[in-house]
Amino acid sequence: MLKKILLASAALMIASGAASAKDLKSIGISLGSLGNPFFIALSKGAEAEAKKTNPNVKVQTVGYDYDLGKQVTQIDNFIASGVDLILLNPGDPKALKPAIAKAQKAGIIVVAVDTYADGADAAVTTDNIQAGQIACQYIVDKLNGKGDVIIENGPQVSSVIDRVVGCKKAFGAASGLKILSSDQDAKGSRDGGLSVMQSLLTRFQKVDAIFAINDPQAIGSNLAAKQQNRSNIIITSVDGAPDIEAALKDANSPMIQASASQDPYLMARKAVQVGVDILSGKKPAELVTLIPPTLVTRDNVKDYKGWQAVRAD
Repeated sequence: MLKKILLASAALMIASGAASAKDLKSIGISLGSLGNPFFIALSKGAEAEAKKTNPNVKVQTVGYDYDLGKQVTQIDNFIASGVDLILLNPGDPKALKPAIAKAQKAGIIVVAVDTYADGADAAVTTDNIQAGQIACQYIVDKLNGKGDVIIENGPQVSSVIDRVVGCKKAFGAASGLKILSSDQDAKGSRDGGLSVMQSLLTRFQKVDAIFAINDPQAIGSNLAAKQQNRSNIIITSVDGAPDIEAALKDANSPMIQASASQDPYLMARKAVQVGVDILSGKKPAELVTLIPPTLVTRDNVKDYKGWQAVRAD
């Protein structure tokens, strides 16, 4: 009799756990810009995973257009509508802490994606140290460990800092490499990459390779090199965005040679999975879940499943 009671109790617990794991009725998603292909892929991944958990889930996806005040208002709106989970790409990892705490006080799980946010229940990001390392190891290998290189830095957020740390780890292991510059902030943009690289190429007559912290800066750097009739420079970066995918396939852009790709679709799916686990009482082993990057080169780009690829779930 006791054995039957225990078995029945265990079955009830399993059934209860399964039910709670699918207890995602509504999710609010706040992303940088719904006009950016990175965030479009994030939104699609999050919605796909949420609907896999519950086909009837209500999904509210909004872009805060890089306006922190607007993102705080969006979080307030999510709270008012009673969502179970908030997925957000934080406009400011520190400044959002009070808004996150307010959501949590209302019983809402908050998961940050792409960048960690203070106070979030969890975060899912690319392993940016590894991304910087593999992009710069490509340079080391191409130069046989000898040459003059530039690290084109960017805004000092955690992802950029980590990419530079990873790059320096790769460069530091090659005693024949000389880092000409590593502290110039190209603002994470194409125009910034163009401006900074124009200055650096004027200053340094011999540059063998450039690591840019993201794809827009790499494309701007490539344009600067072309404008100054410089060639035979290896340019690598991080993102795997559609523009760099096109450049890697373009015979007229031979200096752009590799990008450590992020997978925003997979990142968002994992973030929703983590959020659902927390909802059902299962906390992640680590506060930040890291998604490994993949190096996309001119040799393998034809097989690359990029941000805009159709995904079969």
